[in-house]
Amino acid sequence: MERLDVFNCSNVLIASYFADDKGCAHENSDHTLIYIVSGELEINENGKKTVLYAGNCAFMRRDNRMLLQKHVRNNIPYRSVVLKFTRSFLREFYNTLDKKNIPMDSKRTKESLVLLPNNRPDIRSLFESVMPYFDSDIKPSEDILKLKMTEGLFVLLNTDINLYASLFDFVDPWKIDILDYLNKNYMCDMSMEEIARFTGRSISTFKRDFAKISHLTPQKWIIQKRLSEAHKLIQRGNMKITDICYDVGFKNLSHFSKIYKEAYGYAPSVI
Repeated sequence: MERLDVFNCSNVLIASYFADDKGCAHENSDHTLIYIVSGELEINENGKKTVLYAGNCAFMRRDNRMLLQKHVRNNIPYRSVVLKFTRSFLREFYNTLDKKNIPMDSKRTKESLVLLPNNRPDIRSLFESVMPYFDSDIKPSEDILKLKMTEGLFVLLNTDINLYASLFDFVDPWKIDILDYLNKNYMCDMSMEEIARFTGRSISTFKRDFAKISHLTPQKWIIQKRLSEAHKLIQRGNMKITDICYDVGFKNLSHFSKIYKEAYGYAPSVI
């Protein structure tokens, strides 16, 4: 049975087709707008389940991990169309806006998944206009791609003014809170440059802002956070030490045991 057919245009406009159920862990590196053409998409994030049906459209904020399960329904394949908004495109778009009309009181939502209203003509028109390209296997030109991405941005900005803060979080008033981001992603294997970029900062600005909230370096803060979370899990007593080590972000069990003992005075295995 046919399992997968992905039509990818410059990694910003993507159509997926599955003739069988398929699941995957997913982390968006770019803000994403997804539209379900047929079938169902089950999204699990931190224990919360959301199901998107045919005709549903949702915004996925970048740098969040989700478990996606595509479902075939009534022998109708799963099919979706995705728009990805790269940082370079968002910066270019932001520079074209009249700053006097930008709602600077916009508040960055904590939700990583935002469902858009159903039966919106602008949403339906946008995605129906790109389907012929996928059906014919003809890739649209870069100018058309840019036009569709722009339409997608206006769909979002016309939905909720708070999405200005999420989409343009590289702008100083909307910089992502560093501790909020690190508390959610301390276990991830990321460089300081990546963390700075994910929180909307240059590396120099990130280091300067981090110094305002902690006397530790970012690297030491992350190690302490991992140790603290490991300590809590060990005290619960219902997980293997090896699982705890890797779950909190350490890559080497012996190194984890060594620095855990230095921090708490005993090896993790004695609990």
